[in-house]
Amino acid sequence: MRRIVTGCICVAMLATCGSAPGEARNPNTDWFMKAGYGVFVHYLWDLQNNAAELNSLGRQTSWDECVRQFDAERFAGLMEEAGAGYVIFTMHQRTRYLIAPNATFDRLTGYEPGQACATRDLVEDLYAALHPRGIPLMLYWTGDGPREDSKAAKALGYSQKVSVEYVSKWASVVEEYSRRYEQKVAGWWVDGCYPWIGYEDERLGIMAKALKAGNPKAIIALNVGVQDKVRAYSRYEDFTTGEQNEFKDIPEGRWVNGEQWHILSFLGSSFQGWATPGSKYKKQQLVDYVAAVNSKGGVVSIDAMLYRDGGLDRSQMEMLRALRAARRM
Repeated sequence: MRRIVTGCICVAMLATCGSAPGEARNPNTDWFMKAGYGVFVHYLWDLQNNAAELNSLGRQTSWDECVRQFDAERFAGLMEEAGAGYVIFTMHQRTRYLIAPNATFDRLTGYEPGQACATRDLVEDLYAALHPRGIPLMLYWTGDGPREDSKAAKALGYSQKVSVEYVSKWASVVEEYSRRYEQKVAGWWVDGCYPWIGYEDERLGIMAKALKAGNPKAIIALNVGVQDKVRAYSRYEDFTTGEQNEFKDIPEGRWVNGEQWHILSFLGSSFQGWATPGSKYKKQQLVDYVAAVNSKGGVVSIDAMLYRDGGLDRSQMEMLRALRAARRM
């Protein structure tokens, strides 16, 4: 996952694969498995609102104005063209800037509405645009929270490791979102739940409970980082985070220790190509890979480059259109 400070460290085996390929485990993931593949996008203050980054289209404003300018309908239309079985959209990463209002965050940190949390509720607008097209909305969250914002980090009690107190406060922020959106959010992909920053069973459980507060059937994954292959991590997960630097791993079956097998990687042409343009794969390579994973009951999330106005990289859209066409044959 794209991070200024490297967070994608290869980790030793933390869980093993062992579920029988046909063994039914979690019916809440049935829709996810049937979706086959979806699109993951980074929408962040330091990308879409940073004039130095291509994603910004050369514009830089307040975060509140940036979020107001996002064209949710345009984005949803492109997701329909891409054949996306779902969308995973980032709410924030490392900073204080979130894509929707949150009174809990403002109260805990002392920020005024619009200074950190956007006054527009982009999650509601994304749902309103995607739902009529039959595309479920999932959200990207983090376990380490706004650790790079000195005011927010201090207010929540962040240090080099997360404490129970910190996780509880940060979880209360996402609980407000979960209770607000209820069934409108089909799942959560949660980055930064690393053991080396303090995450263990108790802290993972606090976060999981908050994520499901408004929708007990929402599916969640808690990221331990890039591993040697797709693996399960926590008993609180419904599907594997599956963060990888290439589309290569093929599942033995649908389940990994009771979790739905799922992989996430990027199309971008560089090694750490998250949220970057172009593709290091040919169309047929992507088509064949997704077909191979789906044939075993696995799910593929494809990171594509998102622009400030809701558009996607043109070459990547061509890849996704080809994938949609192949699946319809």
